[in-house]
This record gives sequence, structure tokens and C-alpha cells, in this order.
Amino acid sequence: MSTQNMSQQEMDQLIAQYDKESAVRNYIGPMKWITFCLLVLFTVYQLVSTIFYALPPQIHRPIHLAFGLGLIFLLYPLSTKRNNHKIGIFGILLAVIAFVLPLYWVYDYEGLVVRTGNFTTLDLVIGGIAIVLVLEAARRVVGLPIAIIASLFLLYTYFGPYMPGFLEHRGNDVDRIIGHSFFTLEGILGTPLGVSSTFIFLFILFGAFLEKTGVGQYFNDLALVVAGRRIGGPAKVAVFSSALQGTISGSSVANVVTSGSFTIPMMKRLGYRSEFAGAVEAASSTGGQIMPPIMGAAAFLMSEFLNKPYFEIAKAAALPAILYFTGVWIMTHLEAKRLGLRGLKKEELPDKKEVLKRIYLLLPIFVIIFTLMSGVSPEMSAIIGIASTVVVGAFRKETRMSISDILEAFASGARTALGVVAATACAGIIVGTVTLTGIGLKLANGLIDMAGGILFLTLFFTMIASLILGMGTPTTANYIITSTIAAPALIQMGVPDLAAHMFTFYFGIVADITPPVALAAFAAAGLAKSKPMQTGVQSTKLAIAAFMAPYIFVVSPQLLLIDTTFMESLWVMITSVLGMIGVGAGIIGFWMSKLNPLERILAAAGGILAVIPGLTTDIAGLALLAAVFAYSIYKGRKEKQVTASA
Repeated sequence: MSTQNMSQQEMDQLIAQYDKESAVRNYIGPMKWITFCLLVLFTVYQLVSTIFYALPPQIHRPIHLAFGLGLIFLLYPLSTKRNNHKIGIFGILLAVIAFVLPLYWVYDYEGLVVRTGNFTTLDLVIGGIAIVLVLEAARRVVGLPIAIIASLFLLYTYFGPYMPGFLEHRGNDVDRIIGHSFFTLEGILGTPLGVSSTFIFLFILFGAFLEKTGVGQYFNDLALVVAGRRIGGPAKVAVFSSALQGTISGSSVANVVTSGSFTIPMMKRLGYRSEFAGAVEAASSTGGQIMPPIMGAAAFLMSEFLNKPYFEIAKAAALPAILYFTGVWIMTHLEAKRLGLRGLKKEELPDKKEVLKRIYLLLPIFVIIFTLMSGVSPEMSAIIGIASTVVVGAFRKETRMSISDILEAFASGARTALGVVAATACAGIIVGTVTLTGIGLKLANGLIDMAGGILFLTLFFTMIASLILGMGTPTTANYIITSTIAAPALIQMGVPDLAAHMFTFYFGIVADITPPVALAAFAAAGLAKSKPMQTGVQSTKLAIAAFMAPYIFVVSPQLLLIDTTFMESLWVMITSVLGMIGVGAGIIGFWMSKLNPLERILAAAGGILAVIPGLTTDIAGLALLAAVFAYSIYKGRKEKQVTASA
């Protein structure tokens, strides 16, 4: 059965429209092969440096940055309105300079280490140009907002004495700013780029290999078999497949277009409204970034910032992720019940036996989970996962990878990683500014003062900041900024560090579906031919769990499996899932029968109480839900009797 409802070219155009990282030049002729070879070489370097010889960070990170910047200036035009098939002499020269400048670290490594804080004129000229190139690369790949934010932080570093109130500081001269930003491991070459050059790149490469073996299509087929014939089947297929697609894509927009190109038309044919169909896909695809075992790139940064094993981060995210997708699943089910929608017919589904024969394609994901649980480093887990993908793909002719397939996966992984390189390098400028000026602590204290020391208000202001930043920056950069500035405020107020960082991480992600700028929802609207803003509003409703969970796990860290037993965790999961049923019923306005406004409020209130960990809230919430549920059953039976007698 064909699941493609739009051409690959149309999909690429839609992704590029809403995902700036995908708006690359499509070369023809020699430049196509030159960039392909450079992308492959980038991946080869990353693998060799990980497996065979670990270089010092002052050498490894600049080489990673050199490949990233050079390829960005080759692949991303000055403006998306320009001819994307050609590059001029100036563009090639800029790409060469961008590649060569970071290698100055490799050329004069010992000299730079010796004269730290006493840099030569040549050092400062090279460092200054490198900073400008990083800002421009970020503008081209990630967007103008992050480049503006980083530039403002640099200006703040210089104009400190002229800042008002608590923002005032002694200021720094240009030499110190350049030296700190480019010639230390606290600026551009800091922890964010370090994580990009290790964990993130390799897991992106793992996703590229999964995609090459056809796992992306298999996720769709498996979702159809599991959920296709259920009530409102296509919507549940979207939820299930998008959760799995998050394993191989760190982009909400790319997830939307990949899965939505076939789920959205199916939902519309079944009877879902265009806005609701687009919202289901947008909410589900965005949730892929919070779905363990492989989450968004920011999760790897969180592991490094908190000095915790990545598996601890993934484990903590498990229950909130289950709640998220449970909430979306429940609401699609209730909407289908309200509209009287059926599932798909048997002939509309792929052959069940054939799909189950290919279940082995999921083995690499289980390999990743097992290695992470066994204490293997994330880098080696990713490499083992990549190797297992090649081995598993060899089982059948249609999934077997040739040498050319492997090289294409190398190039695809490197190309996808460019956005992370640009975002982390630019965010490193912001982190460097924070360490140089102490603005992180100043803003954290300012945030607490503005909230009057009230935790809820501090959380609310942090959420708003994360959502606003998410309008113009990718999740990775958003998390770096908010975790540097806002998370310390929450930690000062007694919130566990993991809960504080997870709070900012969550809201950085849901910014993709939160109006007025909801790129994932707008991409889904493009597929559904629906109104973008209404699709965004519907997406926000469906993703209500992502807005609830962060507040709850800050107050009750048991939701993140912090300091809790297995039985306590099991009880939290059961009551939380039951609570999401109530919340979903309240939002959709249907349970066993149509709910009136009071019933909707009571169902939502009972659901929220059940989700909040704690014996008192659980009992109150479950009692309220039971009452609403029983009355809804009673009303439903009465309506059937009236219909039957008529």
C-alpha cells in the first residue's frame, strides 16, 4: 500500500518553508559531489576521533567547528530568495575562510595555551572574525533571532558600566571579550559545542542510518497495523508513528511533514476537521523530542550540564512522555467518539504478517536502550547502534545497505548536524558572556524578585521566556539560554536541579506548537490546508499534558522518578494516566456522552488532581472522575433509550 500523498520535492519545499535548517542549496554538477565528499569526510572524522583516537577538546572542537562552518557557508545561501543551485566566488571564499579559521587552534595549540590572557594581534583578529562567522552561520541556519540575542549579550559584556540597576557590571574590553569567546573552553568552544561534537553528532548519524534502512516507513506501517482499525484510526496512527519518528529525527517540522504527508489526508478522509487533523500531527511530532530513549539534542546537553548519565535523563523523561502521548491519544479517541468516526478498513491497511516479519528493524533501538542501561557511554552506544543498524538491515534485500547507502547516510547525518553545530556555537557565545559578567546569577535573582519569591510566578515567568525564545531559536539554543538564566532561579528556590532543567527543556519544545509562532503547527496546516492559527490553538489543547507536567514535576519530583520506589512510580503512572482521561474529556467535551460545561470543568479538575502526585490529591481526583464518569454513562444510556423509543 502506498502511503505517499505528496512528492518528495513537495515535502522538501514544505520542510524548508518552516524549518530554516532544511533550506539548503541543491547543487548540480561538480559542487554537488564536492559538498557530498566534505559531508562524508566530516562523518568519517567524527567516527575516527571517537573510536580510535580522542583528541584534546582544544583541537577536537575546533575541527568539528571548522567542518560545520565551512559546510554551512557552502550549503546555506546568504538569503533563501537567492538561486539555490549555484554559489559565487565570494561564497566559496567565505566557506574556505570559515573552514580555515577554527583550525588556527590546531596550528598553534601550544602557543595559544601558553599565552592565555595575553593574546597577539593576529590571535585577536582571527578570533574576532571567527565570532562574526559563527553569528552569520547561526543566522543562515537557525535564524536571525538567535544571532541578535548573542550579539546583544556581547554588547552587554562591553557596555556593563552603563547598564541600569542590577544589570550593571564593570565591563570588559574588546580584547578580553574576543579572547574569552574564542580562545577558552567557556565560549564558542564550550560545553554546548563539546556535546555537539560527541553525543549529538553520533545520535543524529544513528537516526540517518535508521532512515536509510527504511525504519521511518516501517514506523508508519507498524502504526497502521497497531492502531489503524481502532476508532479514529488515522489519528492514532499519527500519534503512534510520530512518537517513534522522534527516534530518528530531532526536528518537529521534519516529523510533521514525514508522518503527516500520509496521516493528515487519511484523517481528513475519515471525517476529522482539517484543523484537528493538522493539530494531531503537529502535537504528536513535537512530542517526539521528549520521547526516550533518544530525545532531542538538548537532552544530551542536559546530561552534560548536570553531570548525570544520559540514561538518567531519559529515565526521568519517561513518565511525562507517556502522559504526553496518552493525552493526545485520549483526545483523538474522544473526538472520534464524539463525531462517530470509524477506523480504517482492512483493505486500507498493510499486510499484518508482512509488517510483523520486519519487526527486526526495531532491534537497533533496543540495542541503544540496553547499552545505555548497561553503563556504556552515549558515544559508544550510538556507534554500536549504527553498527547494529547495518547488520539488521542486511537480513532482507530491501533493507540491505550498500556502500553507496552507507556513504549517503554519512552525508545525511552530517548535513542534519550542521544546524546543531551553528546553534551550539552561537549559544556558546551567550554562555561565555554569562560566565564573564555573572549575568546568569543577576537575572536569576531578578526573576525571583520580580516573582516576589513566589515559586508559581517564577515558574510562570520562566515558561513565558522559554516560549518567547522558542519562537526564534531551536530547542537546543532555547534550552541553553533558559537553563543558564532561568534554571538557577528555580534551583535557588529549592527545586531539584533535574526538575528545573527539565522544566525549561519542555517549554522550549512546546514552543513549536504554541501560537503566535508555531512552526510545527503551521507546517501541519500547510499539509492539511487548514487555518494556521487555529491549527496552532488546537495543537496547544492536544498538548495540554506538556503544559501541565512541568509544573507538577517541579512540585512533585516523583513524576520524574526522583527519590521514589517502583510501587510509588507505578501508582503515579496509573493515577496520572487516569487523570489525563479526565483532562482529555474536559477539553473535548465528550466521555460516554456529550458533557455540559459544568461536567467538562469537573472532569478536567478531577484529572488535574489525579495527575498531581500525592495521596490526598489522588483520592479527590479519582473520586471526582468516578462521579463524572458514572453520570456520563447514565446520560449515555438515557440518550440511547430515548433514541430507541423514538
